[in-house]
Amino acid sequence: MKPVNFTFKCLLSLALMTLSPIAGNAQGAKDFQGQATYISKSSLDLGDWGARLSEEQKKQVKAQLKNRLEKTYTLTFNKTESFFKENDKLDAISGATDSWGKNFAAGDQYKNVKTNAQIQEQEFYGKRFLVKDSLQPISWKLGSETKQIGDYTCFKATASIPTNELTWYSFSWDKLRQNSSATAEGTQETASEETLQLTEVEAWYSPQIPVGHGPSEYWGLPGLILEVSAGDTTMLCSKLVLNPAERLEIKAPEKGKDITKTQYQATIVEKMKEFRSNRTGRSRG
Repeated sequence: MKPVNFTFKCLLSLALMTLSPIAGNAQGAKDFQGQATYISKSSLDLGDWGARLSEEQKKQVKAQLKNRLEKTYTLTFNKTESFFKENDKLDAISGATDSWGKNFAAGDQYKNVKTNAQIQEQEFYGKRFLVKDSLQPISWKLGSETKQIGDYTCFKATASIPTNELTWYSFSWDKLRQNSSATAEGTQETASEETLQLTEVEAWYSPQIPVGHGPSEYWGLPGLILEVSAGDTTMLCSKLVLNPAERLEIKAPEKGKDITKTQYQATIVEKMKEFRSNRTGRSRG
């Protein structure tokens, strides 16, 4: 299990310049709305393969993968609903969007904390899916430790969440190997329990913004989550606008084939099995 990574705490200086306090009596407003921008950064562990690279080669690899290691997102929210999406970023080398990476990236996400519903639009190799499911349950442990993020006093909360539940929209060959092994033994449930991996999550939320929302899969705290660290990734709110003059629209995605998270995972695994089989067949031919 990887420990929570704190490499990107320097991002706080950016937040201090751009976060602003709640204006007027916004907390009690019936139509309370807001929009938060998050900066996400991930560290890159090149492992044994990286040990064989020179420092210059490592820099080149990191530069090529920068779009997948550094991203920005927007969270639009009201009291009960939120809409989270990645902001498109052009590839520094080709000038095009990272279309391959989007096959395994999180799509536009709608959450409703009142109805416990999540709807997420996913596109996988040209096919569009509408993933409808319940919100990921999170057993937060609330702490007393505080810190300032911009003008907001934030409290610390921690949780241990099954890694697979946080990355249900993505794929790794490890997932495929585990799936194949469990299926071959005919002990899917037992194997899943034995190989369950947990991700340690640290979040900082502010009761000054009284909504239970947060970026990505995170939610359920007594205040907006302004920073969250999980595994090798940290997401930090760098800009926050509350009750803007122009009303914000929050609408759930509607296009795609209805499917659950579990069904979507199975679809990805089967497609990648097919991909691997076709590639192996060509190499033998």
